[in-house]
Amino acid sequence: MKHLLALCLTLALGFTALPARAEEPAPLKIVTSFSILADMAKNVAGARATITSLVGPDADAHVFEPGPADVAMLAEADVLIINGLGFEPWLVRLAASAKSKAKFVTASFGVNPIDLEEGHHHHHGHGHSHDKDGHPAVPQDFDPHAWQDLRNGIIYVRNIADALAEKDPANATLYLANAESYITELKKLHEWARAEIGRLPKEKRKVITTHDAFAYFSKAYGVEFLSPAGAGTASDPSAEALARLVDQMRRENIRALFMENMGNPRMMETIARETGIENGGTLYSDALSAPGGPAPTYVAMFRHNVPVLIEAMQKN
Repeated sequence: MKHLLALCLTLALGFTALPARAEEPAPLKIVTSFSILADMAKNVAGARATITSLVGPDADAHVFEPGPADVAMLAEADVLIINGLGFEPWLVRLAASAKSKAKFVTASFGVNPIDLEEGHHHHHGHGHSHDKDGHPAVPQDFDPHAWQDLRNGIIYVRNIADALAEKDPANATLYLANAESYITELKKLHEWARAEIGRLPKEKRKVITTHDAFAYFSKAYGVEFLSPAGAGTASDPSAEALARLVDQMRRENIRALFMENMGNPRMMETIARETGIENGGTLYSDALSAPGGPAPTYVAMFRHNVPVLIEAMQKN
C-alpha cells in the first residue's frame, strides 16, 4: 500500500511539474484597402487572421470616402495591406486619423509599373508610389492596376506572406506554405489565360471598357483595351473623347464592349446607342463580386473575365 501511495504521489508531482503549454497567439487583425487584396490575404493567412476590406465587393476604390467605422477598424488593425502606386490617395489621411500602429504593407512593391503615358491612350494621370511599408514616396505617373497581370499577383502574394510571417513569426511556416500553394495555382492560371487568348487572331483582340484598368492585362495577354475614361473613375470623359472612341470603333470594327462591375453605366450606354453594339457583359477590374457572384475571388475573376472577353472579341 505504501508503494502504491508513493507512486501516486510521484505521478501527481510529475504532472504538476510539466511546463505550461504556450498559448496560441490571437489571430491577426488584417485590414486591406480593397476586396482583391482581402482575398489574397485570406489565401495566405487561412484561419490565422480576421480579414476586413475597407472597400468591399462591387465598390469603387478610386472614389471611396472613409467613415468613422473605417477609422475605428484601422485603429484596431495589426496589419494594413494596400495596393500602392497611387491607388488609395485617401489612405494616408485615414491612417493618420486612426493613429494606426498597424504594420503597413504595400502589395505592389517590386512590380515593374506601367507608366500611364505608355499604357493608356486616353488619359494622363498623377499617382504616388510607396515604399514596401506603405509610406508615400516620390509622386510618379504609374498605372496602379498591377494585379491584372497574374505574375504581378504572385509578387503581391509573396509580399503579403513575408509581412504576415514577420508580424506573426510563430506561424511563419504556415503563411509561407499557404503562399507557395496559392502561387502554384496563379502560375497555372496565367498560362491558361495566355493560351486561351492566344487562340484568337491578333487583329480581333480589341476591347472597349469603362476605364483604363487593363493595361497590365493588355501587356501580359495581348489584348488591346480602349476606354473613354482614364485610369481613375472620379470624372467623366469629355464629349470629344467619346466621339473619338465611337469613330475608332466604327473604323476598326470593334464590337467587344464591356461594363465594369464598379463602373458608370451611362457612358457605355451612350457608346452602345451610338454604335448599335450590344454590351458584351461585365468585367471585374478593381473589385470582386459579392459571394455567390461570378467573381468572388481573384482566381474566379480571371476565370470569368477571360472567356467573356474571348466570346465578345470573336465578333470583331
